[in-house]
Amino acid sequence: MAQINISDLTFAYEGSFDNIFENVSFSIDTDWKLGFIGRNGKGKTTFLNLLQGKYDYEGSISANTYFDYFPYRVSAAEAKKTAAELMDGWKNDVEDWRVLRELPALSVEAELLYRPFETLSFGERTKIMLAVLFSGGNDFLLIDEPTNHLDADSRELIKKYLASKKSFILVSHDRDLIDACVDHVLVLNRASIVVQAGNFSTWWENKEKADNFARMENEKHAKEIGKLKSAADRTARWAEKSEGAKIGFDPVKENDRNISTRSYIGAKTKKMQSRVKNYGVRIEREIAEKEGLLKDIEEPDDLKLMPLEHYKKQLVHIVDLSLRYKDGTKDVFKDLKFDIAQGERVFISGENGCGKSSLIHVLLEKTGADNECISERVDTNGIFEVAPNMIVSYISQDTSHLKGSLKEYAATNGLDYSILLALLRKLDFERVQFEKNMEDYSEGQKKKVLIAGSLITPAHLYVWDEPLNYIDVFSRMQIEKLILQYSPTMLIVEHDVRFREKIATKTIEL
Repeated sequence: MAQINISDLTFAYEGSFDNIFENVSFSIDTDWKLGFIGRNGKGKTTFLNLLQGKYDYEGSISANTYFDYFPYRVSAAEAKKTAAELMDGWKNDVEDWRVLRELPALSVEAELLYRPFETLSFGERTKIMLAVLFSGGNDFLLIDEPTNHLDADSRELIKKYLASKKSFILVSHDRDLIDACVDHVLVLNRASIVVQAGNFSTWWENKEKADNFARMENEKHAKEIGKLKSAADRTARWAEKSEGAKIGFDPVKENDRNISTRSYIGAKTKKMQSRVKNYGVRIEREIAEKEGLLKDIEEPDDLKLMPLEHYKKQLVHIVDLSLRYKDGTKDVFKDLKFDIAQGERVFISGENGCGKSSLIHVLLEKTGADNECISERVDTNGIFEVAPNMIVSYISQDTSHLKGSLKEYAATNGLDYSILLALLRKLDFERVQFEKNMEDYSEGQKKKVLIAGSLITPAHLYVWDEPLNYIDVFSRMQIEKLILQYSPTMLIVEHDVRFREKIATKTIEL
């Protein structure tokens, strides 16, 4: 067991005006199972790179351990090799028997190590990489988003695998995964960094209590400041009036005064002025105690959705549907039957390769919302009816097409540019990001562009294909609240268990 000590860490990317970290200090234990939580763009992956010594920084990072990072990088040329050939480049001094020992816990057959890496599914690649990652001795492992693009079964398997391990930092936005796998959390708040024992749920419960206390304290201080300001203003007016009464008086109207009264009035005025000064000191103290109380509170703005109402109650009707790829010999699925009525939120669930995305593209082609022409690649049999003139808003799981500026993206997709920017601000985009090209965005930021574009598109049906990959926890909760408030009609493929539990009205298993 060893300590990783971070002291006065300050870092900014070259050409950036803002520091990602500024005079940050904390310690973590290499024996922990540490969950790393924070909004998109707050520096989670950057911090992992700093631990690996990839960037220059100010301050110090002290660690007597070797860091290893997931996922390993595999180029297109390298993907033609087998995992067994690639392992030596991934991890120093890797031993085959240690990797083979890890594979059963991940339900991976050893023969997959000897197939060309490019022929493996995304889930198989992830599991093999994790087996190599955990085949070392005393490494401290940096695991960055291991479950993106994985189906529910693979996520569950990796969740159990990581729960049996230790000595790692896990970056993930999947609340179910973090709750199951970690015993400590490292949280990048808005203005501070917190290290705390427990998982996401215990941290969130403690945070909500702390936030409520901070709000009450803030309100109490605000009321006290108001009272003090009123009292100070009233006393100041009295002092000014008394000061003006010291010199000169009308003996007819003020027959009870004489020249000796002046000293009495002067003393009284001085006392009042002293009281005003004391009020000022107390006001400054109250303001100082009030400052910073709300600095870490997550109060994201409510999002808005503009669903359209169709004259037909039933928007999609599917009976005994089967789908087969034209170059295949077996049905991908068959005997599929379900409807989508207005106001329903239908989730499609199933393992990778079961036809979820293909089903979505058939629907998009039928509504004229997709130019992919999937009918050239698949055959369908059965009944697949969609409501006439139905408008669909679609989010693809692929972000590679996002290039150029946000203004160009808005113009190409017929979106109101100012509304797009306003919504991205609500999704915690910094204004400086608006000046960048989208290819320079993180994957989470690209996903937020797609989500914002969909949200501001009035539609009868919202079709979202794995919309939450890379999206931070706080934005996920924002989106959950939005969907529950506006009740749009939706067809969704998403493997986040908590998200599905909260908003699904129907789940279809393929």
